Amino acid sequence: MGRPLAQADFDALQAALARYEVLVFRDQDISLEAQIAFAKRFGNLSTHPFATNLPDVPEVIEFDNSGRNPAGPTDSWHSDETFRARPPMATILRAKVVPPYGGETVFASMTAAYDGLSEPMKVYVHRLRARHDFKPWRHMFADSKAARMKLIELEDEFPNPMHPIVRIHPVTGRRVLFVNPQFTVGIEGLKEDEGQTILNFLYRQAMVPDYQLRLKWRPHTIVMWDNRSTQHYAPHDYYPHRRNMARLTVEGGPVDGPVGAYEPQPEDPLKLAQPPSQDTDEKKLLRPFERAMM
Repeated sequence: MGRPLAQADFDALQAALARYEVLVFRDQDISLEAQIAFAKRFGNLSTHPFATNLPDVPEVIEFDNSGRNPAGPTDSWHSDETFRARPPMATILRAKVVPPYGGETVFASMTAAYDGLSEPMKVYVHRLRARHDFKPWRHMFADSKAARMKLIELEDEFPNPMHPIVRIHPVTGRRVLFVNPQFTVGIEGLKEDEGQTILNFLYRQAMVPDYQLRLKWRPHTIVMWDNRSTQHYAPHDYYPHRRNMARLTVEGGPVDGPVGAYEPQPEDPLKLAQPPSQDTDEKKLLRPFERAMM
């Protein structure tokens, strides 16, 4: 990753990201500049409106957390920045300092989560839309008049977009369950308690172990995940030790849902035979959506 990718290699990575959803690159002792150059191959980089961005390179979010500097609300299931009308298409996270225990990241395939729903539930949610909001961070803007004015600006910039509950992946064409407990706040056309009941059920699908990959970080590990089809969860289980990461996100496109009445989804055209498990510390192929890129 420290040198430019040939076009054929880049095309293979793009296809692998859409197919496997989470790519893991071990032993990538590269500079921040190289990480940025790699990310820019996939598209324009987005700037988070209120994260711990680097002052000189605001596209970079630095997570430098310990018992003295606790992390933000990353310990809940979410896809990154779905409060945007066009959420990021991918996130690239590089491990700089890793705690001696904990600090892992859990990923869930929301493609698999959708596939696991019953047919009646698929019919029910087929054309529903849900409202998304940056609610976990509102407390950051309560300390002063200037902060409250900033909150008003952000509310104007991110006015609670409606996204389809069932998203169509723009590359694979597969259906994805696209709601998360961090940013989704209600379902269009339903009363609050009705919508919350449905949402709570849908949120729990990310917790099904069959849909998950739990990643153990090592220094110089880089992970790229498809933000269009996954959720992730970062437990705060490593305090008082330090965990230092550098994150980039790639801008995404509109969130498109299904068109027309519900019909069963065709067989996955990209479905491959599951290879034998390589159950070692170096490489594992445990889930249909996982691939470790060494």
